[in-house]
Amino acid sequence: MKIGIFDSGLGGLVLTKAITNALPTYDYIYLGDTLHVPYGPRSGEAIYEFTKKAVDFLFRQDCQLIIIACNTASASALRRLQQEYLPVHYPQRRILGVVVPTLEEALSSGHHNLGLIATSFVVNSDIYAIELQKMDPQIKICAKATPLLVPLIENDGLDYVSAPLKDYLKPLIDQKIDGLILGCTHYPLLKPLLKNILPPHIDLISQDDFLPAKLENYLERHPEIEATLSRKSHYRFCVTDLAASYQTMANKIFGKPVKLEKVVL
Repeated sequence: MKIGIFDSGLGGLVLTKAITNALPTYDYIYLGDTLHVPYGPRSGEAIYEFTKKAVDFLFRQDCQLIIIACNTASASALRRLQQEYLPVHYPQRRILGVVVPTLEEALSSGHHNLGLIATSFVVNSDIYAIELQKMDPQIKICAKATPLLVPLIENDGLDYVSAPLKDYLKPLIDQKIDGLILGCTHYPLLKPLLKNILPPHIDLISQDDFLPAKLENYLERHPEIEATLSRKSHYRFCVTDLAASYQTMANKIFGKPVKLEKVVL
């Protein structure tokens, strides 16, 4: 059986690259819902329905474990899928999200005044603040919605990101944050820009840097899941819409040609 990785678009390929580099022997299926990207401006119900269809597809492709790399889908759909969908349809399989592991990483690094950039839905959901309150109510988090970034990144527009990014970051810098959570799988692509804009004392908390180790730890703690996974180093990359700009972006992220396969959910 395989590991599935789902994202609303192609940003999750950054995390997929990091995971496959760290754990190369497993079989993986990546699914990017490029037909409906971005998820950030959409309603919670729409995001749930999109995510449920994606999860259905990946489980039908023989995935034992699915990582919802999309922060927006994690905020909107993860708990409902885990509590309502899995017990009825696939009780022996698992779906993991990214919000809690990200906060665990931020706290383990000793940060006390966190910043967060994310989609409008993630920020308005308060999911990071809610989960952080459970872990350590003394830690502050200041969130900023950054709705222009994903469309620019998805459409090969990194050259145009700098100006809006500076505007988005200013209020967080003014709040004297000591760590910035990149609350979207697309945002690791902005790390070079972010390092130039942010004061040097602000750490970047980027999911591609630590989630591979989190996954490895999860598999070590759950040998019953790990034992079901096949190890042929077979990687499949699926999208729900295939445009020339998506192929360009996928190749750029992986640094080599990536075969994208268009699928219908």
